[in-house]
Amino acid sequence: MIDAIQRVFGIPELRAKIFYTLILLAVCRIGAYVPVPGIHADAAISLFKFATGGGQNLFQLVDIFSGGAFAKMTVLALGVMPYITASIILQLLIALVPSLQREVRESPDQGRRKLSKWTRLATLIISLFQATLFARYVMRVNGTSPGIVVSEIADVHLFGFSWLFYLTVVITMTAGTLLLMWVGEQISEKGIGNGISLIIAVGILASFPSTLGSIIRQLNLESQEAGQLTFPMLLVLCALFVVITIGTILVIQGQRRIPLQYARRIVGRHETQGGSSHIPLKLNYAGVIPVIFASSLLMFPGTIGQFLGNKSWLGQLASHFYPGTWLYMASYVMLILFFTYFWTATQFRPEQIASDMKKNGAFVPGIRQGKPTQDYLESTMSRITLAGAVFLAVIAILPTLVGRFMGVDANISQFFGGTSLLILVGVILDTTKQIESHLLMKRYEGFMTKGRLRGR
Repeated sequence: MIDAIQRVFGIPELRAKIFYTLILLAVCRIGAYVPVPGIHADAAISLFKFATGGGQNLFQLVDIFSGGAFAKMTVLALGVMPYITASIILQLLIALVPSLQREVRESPDQGRRKLSKWTRLATLIISLFQATLFARYVMRVNGTSPGIVVSEIADVHLFGFSWLFYLTVVITMTAGTLLLMWVGEQISEKGIGNGISLIIAVGILASFPSTLGSIIRQLNLESQEAGQLTFPMLLVLCALFVVITIGTILVIQGQRRIPLQYARRIVGRHETQGGSSHIPLKLNYAGVIPVIFASSLLMFPGTIGQFLGNKSWLGQLASHFYPGTWLYMASYVMLILFFTYFWTATQFRPEQIASDMKKNGAFVPGIRQGKPTQDYLESTMSRITLAGAVFLAVIAILPTLVGRFMGVDANISQFFGGTSLLILVGVILDTTKQIESHLLMKRYEGFMTKGRLRGR
């Protein structure tokens, strides 16, 4: 392992990419501690603890994804969720509008630039909307429990409206989300790994110290009385952690290999022998993207409802979709299944694979070239995608079920498994794979030797 790390930092180009990524991620973590002007950070944290109540609700889940920035009401409180929501909307539009789909296929570079432009614009609109709701929620809470908002800003009114506070919160929080979006794009372009996924992963890792503190407090080691968390429960959670980690690796790295045969060809005066190869079809082609998309999509309406309060009809409707409810878990599973198939359908091109095989004289044994090969690839991918999506959904909701039956705090159960662990493992695997590709380009063995996973 030490030799592998030395090889990684022995390549100047790769070393520069890694340091560039780490510096930008450090900037994101610093921003998570810069409070919005006009808000008392200590009072905001106390408010958050009261709002979560130690249970599993939406604010607690949003805070995990923002790396603790939401609880402190900092400039990065919205996190990258507006950007992910905008990406989902644009991906759905491309799939539903034939003209956009055709434009992206015919001119990929121009279509990618236009898609990126629209995603940024949609991110700006969603950020402005969510920041406004956030400011409205804080002002409503400050009216019942004064002290969260600095009076010098809250008392500046125009027609009975605290315009200065709203303007400050909306501008700073929107700017924070746009900063995270820019950092994510820069990491993806000039650094190593997927920038947005790395920002989410670092935010999840930032909650580890507080989770460890919660475990120690709930074990109640200083007293002879049993705490809320017992050692048998902790062993079950650790076993769950291992199972979910192994399961996630198997799902993301698992492959179905389609055998290929090559016909004999005449090149000049020589006859080349037909060879054999295979097409690796991933068990889960989308990785952890369905989990991120499903979580973000469920957070968006729920956050709006919780900001507006249970008195409004939207708040009452959103209360049924809070994390931990059966309707939330059912919707979560269905969205994971949907986005797994949706992402696979938009990224996997069986017609192009079949066309390339025909040009190169390759064929699947027992399957004719052309349309029959395309249909065979589509049906095979559909079957293995179903298995991968179901496995991914089960892993995602398993900690919630275990935490409910065992009575474990939501912060602890979510960190030991489920959405947080799925994203962490997926991001680490993806980043490691990119590092390996750089090493292999320089004729090194790769980052992992004995531990390297092969498709099954």
